Amino acid sequence: MPVPPIPRRVYIETYGCQMNVADSEVVGGILYREGFGFTDDISKADIILVNTCAIRENAEQRIRGRLGYFRTFKRTNPDVIIGILGCMAERLRSRFIEQEKMVDLVVGPDEYRKLPLLVDAVAGGERGIAVRLSRVENYDDIVPLRTDGISAWVSVMRGCDKFCTFCVVPFTRGRERSRTLNSIVGEVIALVQQGYKEVTLLGQNVNSYRDGASEFADLLCAVAAVDPSLRVRFTTSHPKDMSERLIEAIATTPNVCKHIHLPVQSGSDRILSLMNRSYTVAEYCALVDRIRRAIPGVSLSTDIISGFPTESSADHAMTLGLMNEMQYDGAFTFKYSPRENTRAWEMGDDVPEELKGERVSEITGLQHTISLARNGVHVGSTVTVLIDGPSKKSPEAYTGRTDTNKNVVFPRAGGRPGDYVRVAVERTTSATLLGAEVERLSAGRPADERGPA
Repeated sequence: MPVPPIPRRVYIETYGCQMNVADSEVVGGILYREGFGFTDDISKADIILVNTCAIRENAEQRIRGRLGYFRTFKRTNPDVIIGILGCMAERLRSRFIEQEKMVDLVVGPDEYRKLPLLVDAVAGGERGIAVRLSRVENYDDIVPLRTDGISAWVSVMRGCDKFCTFCVVPFTRGRERSRTLNSIVGEVIALVQQGYKEVTLLGQNVNSYRDGASEFADLLCAVAAVDPSLRVRFTTSHPKDMSERLIEAIATTPNVCKHIHLPVQSGSDRILSLMNRSYTVAEYCALVDRIRRAIPGVSLSTDIISGFPTESSADHAMTLGLMNEMQYDGAFTFKYSPRENTRAWEMGDDVPEELKGERVSEITGLQHTISLARNGVHVGSTVTVLIDGPSKKSPEAYTGRTDTNKNVVFPRAGGRPGDYVRVAVERTTSATLLGAEVERLSAGRPADERGPA
């Protein structure tokens, strides 16, 4: 009886946003369906793939370093295939394949279905390049390859039509296109059957989702209706598409988490206009006020870019002022990084790196103070936590999150990963609530104890 061939083993390394994580799972699903195997040990891989991010310059430099490391495996096994996937593929294909010969194949985010054929082509001595963007590809029929877990990313749409002047996404991921509502709900049903307790709906601008007459509020409610004990999150939102229907859906659907990531980017109207963000500071503040009135106890996080072209000290001061007014629970702050093909690329990069760093330090320092105060109000309260798993700092402790996305660490007691437990908060840092488990919830998820808006 003939011995079946050993499947080619694939090692995938992922960088960047949650969309890239979800894309790597799609790639895994495509390859698994074609009979490929997988390994977490790079030294045993026949195919090494790195899924890339091109949002900032330092991400590209990091990928370049990793590719140099991957090339060392070619010395012991010349047949190893090295490939670059995702956002960096289109921008750097000629440099990585033709000029520097660092990789064997380059595949853009809309061409993953071609990977099995491209791998065969490279094995036969041909070049493997596929980077064309699509207006229709959404991988609606692909079952992502996931390991068992508690939380899952579910991609509901691809691309972006906003064309913020600093952002390369429309050029690397293409224009917006949404999956069907039924296919997404079907995927979530399967995840619940596999034991997942939380899903996060993903899109570059998730609240611009459309499937015929259905908009994102309809999708959110449909997913939440799959199982009332399933937590439903989403990211990322654009303020311009945060509709009243969506706010109402979040407010009135118990298992939709009361946390909204709402990037503002700058507190200066002048800079927002240069960024093509399509809202003013006053409009953004009015939106936050409506959200907080409709959803008491909601937590808000944001993105801020420091050092955008022509940003002055006055513009920076306006951003700090907005942060003080908004009292965000968390903020992700980035130094502006010019990206080719974007409109901001043509504006130059006139804010010195040292000054960008100083401004980022001011922003993060202020947010640390605000976050510490926001978390401090939970001391003495009891919160509901979905246990993710062991704490990274101590195997004797668990970590999990509240409905409002607060990270909670507490000593192990009766609960297990995937359980909902009640934790009495004893102290906090700017990033974490710390306490002790007081109750294990056998079924369902009651309303959380939420802090003030």
